[in-house]
Amino acid sequence: MPDSGYPWPIETTRLDNGLRVVVSEDRTAPAVAVNLWYDVGSRHEPEGQTGFAHLFEHLMFEGSVNVAKTEHMKLVQGSGGSLNATTNPDRTNYFETVPAEHLELALWLEADRMGGLVPALTQETLDNQRDVVKNERRQRYDNVPYGDAWLRLLPLLYPPGHPYHHATIGSMADLNAADLGTFQAFHRTYYAPNNAVLTVVGDASAAEVFALADKYFGAIPPRAQIPPAPDGRTVPAAGRPAVETVTADVPAPRVYLAHRTHPFGSPGYDVLTVLATVLGSGRGSRLYQRLADGERIAQPDLVGAYGVDLAHAPAPLIATATARPGVSAERLAAGLAEVVDELATVPVTATELDRAKSLLSTSWWRQMATVDGRADTLGRYATQFGDPARAAERLPAWLAVTAEQIAEVAAEVLAADDRVTLTYLCEEKP
Repeated sequence: MPDSGYPWPIETTRLDNGLRVVVSEDRTAPAVAVNLWYDVGSRHEPEGQTGFAHLFEHLMFEGSVNVAKTEHMKLVQGSGGSLNATTNPDRTNYFETVPAEHLELALWLEADRMGGLVPALTQETLDNQRDVVKNERRQRYDNVPYGDAWLRLLPLLYPPGHPYHHATIGSMADLNAADLGTFQAFHRTYYAPNNAVLTVVGDASAAEVFALADKYFGAIPPRAQIPPAPDGRTVPAAGRPAVETVTADVPAPRVYLAHRTHPFGSPGYDVLTVLATVLGSGRGSRLYQRLADGERIAQPDLVGAYGVDLAHAPAPLIATATARPGVSAERLAAGLAEVVDELATVPVTATELDRAKSLLSTSWWRQMATVDGRADTLGRYATQFGDPARAAERLPAWLAVTAEQIAEVAAEVLAADDRVTLTYLCEEKP
């Protein structure tokens, strides 16, 4: 397999109602992945409607005009397929992978819930799924050690009013306050064909997919005016560090350092991706070598760094470490900050750079090795950058990054005076 590019065909069309359709034919196996990206995530949510996009991730499985509650899942799984959905600040996507002979079923199901969810949405269904989301918040965020870290980091990174200020789980108060009509209006506004990209990858021709897409989606009317997302590209520098300390029922002190960097898809973020791999991916990373293996102040399996792929604002780089027994949070934070700061002054070696690029290449081709991975990638690039073929740019951009560029970006975006530090301390037990 080549080191770069996208070695499969890509064909696109746009239906009269605005739905963009992307097809990448691959006859290797008799399976197809269907992936629908809606350009709506938590960054689109108006004040007082936080958590709506994530709630619809649940509601979209609760029945539509021609599909009874939970039938969508039963029909796909009964046909030998798999399915799921995810929401993040930038988008919501729904996806199925099915045997090729069931492509038409998957497209019909997606079309029915795009055009037929609102008439089938009842107060009982809404109330039930609100309770599901509340339980999810308890299980994933509130009742898990360090589980609310992301909820705390976002407001520290992005000021009030910024579209990334709140997490996708949203405010339970907002979800409780909204009535059925408000949720119906939200769906009518954003879940429209001219705000979506349908991607099909696998054992189907473009002509076949285009015809089926027009058959099932073509009659769904477009939304006349879809509100633009708030502009989050500019975040005023605070000029001073943001610090929060939490005392909670956690097994050991933990520290998160976070910085705003560049948007996903930009040249700066490509450099940042390699930088994050050098800094915090695996046993060969600087954080592991220094804090876990060298100074032995961090737990080996709980040290690392990563970028968060947000496309419409300066995306975060997060470095984190959890203390070994007897190590204070202050010592851990100082060690973590020292390694991050040295990225601007201690040059990345050829060995570090080669290792990082090898890890990123492996990750990229692992994503490309499956039809569902390719479908999601093409849907992302069509939605966020207007062209699915731009996916071929990513790996070559990573492979072209130099040690000098890493030092320049580190000096630019990892300054200590614009850093977020979130520290968890162990509460004292009686």
